[in-house]
Amino acid sequence: MAKPVKTNVLRHLDAEHIPYETRTYEVTDEPFDGKSVIDKTGLDPAMIYKTLVLCDDRNGHLTCIVPVESELDLKKVARASGHKSVSMLPMKELLPLTGYIRGGCSPVGMKKHFPTYLDRHALEQTTLSVSAGVRGCQVLLGREDLIRITQATVADLTREDQEPDTNEPWKG
Repeated sequence: MAKPVKTNVLRHLDAEHIPYETRTYEVTDEPFDGKSVIDKTGLDPAMIYKTLVLCDDRNGHLTCIVPVESELDLKKVARASGHKSVSMLPMKELLPLTGYIRGGCSPVGMKKHFPTYLDRHALEQTTLSVSAGVRGCQVLLGREDLIRITQATVADLTREDQEPDTNEPWKG
């Protein structure tokens, strides 16, 4: 029998008396992305969220929690956070800054708390799934509990694919 996973994320949730459940899955040497988390956990893709860490224009950092199948819109994040610009944190800086590796980064239990923004699509879900702090384990918790423990601001953070269909005739 496999030993139960107990991560820093789960210890933080326990300390705050926040109910949760975990979903573990096998991690291989294959490329790791959100699609593999969807496939391996069997969870509804709409409830799975990824955690991204960004740099702001004032040498600070911020955290964004967005749907796993969505693409972050840096201009929207800058507007929501009150910055002129933001950029993705270089991968080599993720572990020293947060204590987490790519694919295991969680908005809960980072080494230091950063301003956190949760994409507005989360309001459509009652339960959200985020990394439990390691590859191979997701934690499912209530949306309001995630907002509270991360002190997240809900905002529009993702790109909406509304490109006009070039095959459609123009109607003037």
